[in-house]
Amino acid sequence: MKTELSSPLEKFRSGAAPQHASYQLHRKQRNIQILLPTLLSALALAGMAALISFAAFQGDGDVGRWAAVSVIWLATPVLIAGLVTLAVLVGLIYAMSRALNALPRYTGVAQEYAALARGYIIRGANMVVKPVIAVEGFIGLIKAFFERIGAP
Repeated sequence: MKTELSSPLEKFRSGAAPQHASYQLHRKQRNIQILLPTLLSALALAGMAALISFAAFQGDGDVGRWAAVSVIWLATPVLIAGLVTLAVLVGLIYAMSRALNALPRYTGVAQEYAALARGYIIRGANMVVKPVIAVEGFIGLIKAFFERIGAP
């Protein structure tokens, strides 16, 4: 006997998997686009490791050559990541140079406002700190006076 759940909240609480078409499509895509490439990559890696181990540890295997091959396999992802980073940086530099050529007047105005704001910020910070420094100086003066007269 199958009970029909009346509200979506009850269906969610029951833990029953949804059966609508988009969920089924999601499950199919998850299997094909995520699980399958992951498992194939893991199998390929395990197979390569087994082949390299088998070839390197035979009686006539050249361990030095296989060590060099291993270093190449380890260095390749680092080099690819470095090339991607370099390409991003070159793209950013190119975009910045184009932007600076396109907006020279506005960047000059922005620099003037930044310098003006810097002046206000420094002046405000000095105004806030000045009383604290004065009080600390006065306390230091009193301490020095009592140290000179030998009071405890």
